[in-house]
Amino acid sequence: MNLLIPLIVVAGLSIVAGLVYVGLRDDRSRDPLQERLAQFGEREVPQTLEEIELSLSFRDRILIPLLRRIASVTVRFTPEKQVAEMRRLLELAGLSGSLEPTTFLALRIVATVGLTLLSFLLFFVLTANTPPLQAVLYTLGAAALGYFFPLLWIRSKINRRQDNILKALPDALDLLVICVDAGLGFDMAMGKVYDKWENDLAIAFGRVLREIQLGKSRREALRDMSSRMEVADVTSFIAAIIQADSLGVSMSTILRVQSDQMRVKRRQRAQEKAHQAPVKMMIPMVLLIFPSLWIVLLGPAAIILFSSPPPGF
Repeated sequence: MNLLIPLIVVAGLSIVAGLVYVGLRDDRSRDPLQERLAQFGEREVPQTLEEIELSLSFRDRILIPLLRRIASVTVRFTPEKQVAEMRRLLELAGLSGSLEPTTFLALRIVATVGLTLLSFLLFFVLTANTPPLQAVLYTLGAAALGYFFPLLWIRSKINRRQDNILKALPDALDLLVICVDAGLGFDMAMGKVYDKWENDLAIAFGRVLREIQLGKSRREALRDMSSRMEVADVTSFIAAIIQADSLGVSMSTILRVQSDQMRVKRRQRAQEKAHQAPVKMMIPMVLLIFPSLWIVLLGPAAIILFSSPPPGF
């Protein structure tokens, strides 16, 4: 019985974590439309609807429709402000095209209810000898974990995306300077950045170009790009570009100044992290390395000291 309880806990948490991961996974490496067209192009005889449905993955066939049905119910009781905030977080994480805010809220509810029921089954049914207060605390902790874990995952995606944008910004500005000096317009220069790289910044430039083609002004498209990132360096760069466009200043000069400033900032950030390294290394040294050294150096002496007879015998 003592071994069965940890196995049930591990299995339940693994199932819930797997469902959360599959539901939140941003699978950008595949295009479902292209896959469907490729399958129809390779077949001479059309498939039946049942075969087409069974050919879909477990995530597309069961998980996503289930979450959407739950989302259609929960969105009626969810404040519009919370849905808008969730949409903003998904925009910052770069998941707006693959995950809807209502689906994400439904996923949080499923994770919360699943972990709560699992904890209740474990601590109130299978282990009746658990103290009631302790069982209630465990259940509340599992519910909080299921509710906040997807949000923490989104926050980590946002931080990772913002770091990638900061790293890619100086190189993108250099390419913009080269393209503008070669005689290209700013829009065509952004297109070159989008064609050359596949990082988050290049994808954002490509979205700006598509919005401009659909009729949005360049100034508004660039401002929307800045609001979808919330990176201070990108915000200052966009503000400089908009000001240069409105005042008629040479775009090449502005881009060159911005490129030099971004490289100086990147060098300063690298130096700051280098200065923080000794402080961060102190924690593993004190907790892990120093105790091992003390055991190796003082362990034999301690064994000899405790095994030797006391003086006077």
